[in-house]
Amino acid sequence: MNQIKSMLKKLIPKKILNLRHLFWAWYGAVKYKHPSEELLVIGITGTSGKSTTAYLLRQLLESSGHTVGVLSTIDFYIAGLEKLNDQKMTMLGRMKIQKYLRKMVEKGCDIAIVETTSEGRVQHRHKFINYDMMILTNLYPEHIESHGSFEAYKQAKLDLFDYVANHKSKIINNKSILKTAIVNKEVKGFTKFLDFNFENKIKFGIGSDFEPKDIIVDKNGLHFKIHDREFNVSMYGEHNIYNILAVVVIARQLDISWSVIQEATNEFKNVPGRVEFIKEAEEYGFQVIVDYAFEPHAMTALYQIVDLLKPKRVIHVFGSTGGGRDKERRFTVGSLIGERADICIVTDEDSYDDDPMEIINDVASAVAKTGKIPNKNLFKILDRGEGIKKALEIAREEDLILVTGKGSEQAMCIAGGRMIAWDDREEVRKNLALL
Repeated sequence: MNQIKSMLKKLIPKKILNLRHLFWAWYGAVKYKHPSEELLVIGITGTSGKSTTAYLLRQLLESSGHTVGVLSTIDFYIAGLEKLNDQKMTMLGRMKIQKYLRKMVEKGCDIAIVETTSEGRVQHRHKFINYDMMILTNLYPEHIESHGSFEAYKQAKLDLFDYVANHKSKIINNKSILKTAIVNKEVKGFTKFLDFNFENKIKFGIGSDFEPKDIIVDKNGLHFKIHDREFNVSMYGEHNIYNILAVVVIARQLDISWSVIQEATNEFKNVPGRVEFIKEAEEYGFQVIVDYAFEPHAMTALYQIVDLLKPKRVIHVFGSTGGGRDKERRFTVGSLIGERADICIVTDEDSYDDDPMEIINDVASAVAKTGKIPNKNLFKILDRGEGIKKALEIAREEDLILVTGKGSEQAMCIAGGRMIAWDDREEVRKNLALL
């Protein structure tokens, strides 16, 4: 059945397929009685940081007494009940978003956080959701293969803001909810996102009212000030300061006090599959990090964290995605990691209908150009589990193993539109137990 669906998608024009998505979005809203009208809906979009922002925002909102639902790449979460996202997509189709929103209402949620993608917009999956806030975390060239150009990609994000601004404001519990745009001021051309008819427009980042100051990034995490208030967060990655900033801005728009924000932020728990340390590796004297990074910008940020940790050697297990994704990324990422890691293990990573060995060979060719030698410090291993096993077997004390590209994802996409159950973290744990 999956193979038939995959073939039909190739044969049917994209515009026709997208009309089908529009129908399901409309029908879902009608069937489930427009649940977004009964919730304060916060949309989060951007090139990266969406899932982390959603995950941290949920923690803060719950600390302040709200009952929250979240739909994100990481999980589907409703009023304390979490289900890891095993669908390999952020915005679900065939009425599922509306179904989840209705469940949130039934479980007493007052706020819904919806990670919102530009690809989901193309497929009308945002339609018939009445958002109250839309947040732009950042914007840089990525996902170009889906949109044709960076300008088209940026326009897709702008269209989301236009969509939100042109919907009627809600009144919930006799309180008027203002249409709000929250934008990272460091995005080139950020003002365009504020040109729409929002009732409330907020900027964060350098030169804004919500500017991080006195930033210190060390082995203990992130330390900075906002409005002269100190924040000490046990998370790695300077980029996460901006995700936290977005969360703080949202909280302030919801009239959450600075004291609650400060206390909740300083207690933030790590985000699954985002710089996630596998604790079971500690007894072997080395460290293992599983991370979602799959593109150059995120990979560079990850290696800034590696620099803080100062391991003896870095062993990196990675690949590149098929399915029509940017082929140039294979060479860019391969070159970047080849320059930084001591040992590179190139393996399968969501090949879809592409030849997985062709992808591996492309990536490995870029790695080899950095001076890595096959079967010495460059290995090509088709089976991802075997690639992880190899990394664990050759690791020594004070080494750091990076396993990147999937994070906490619960499935791997292979030929014929099929998915197999997969979790990099569990694969690491399973192979650690065999050492």
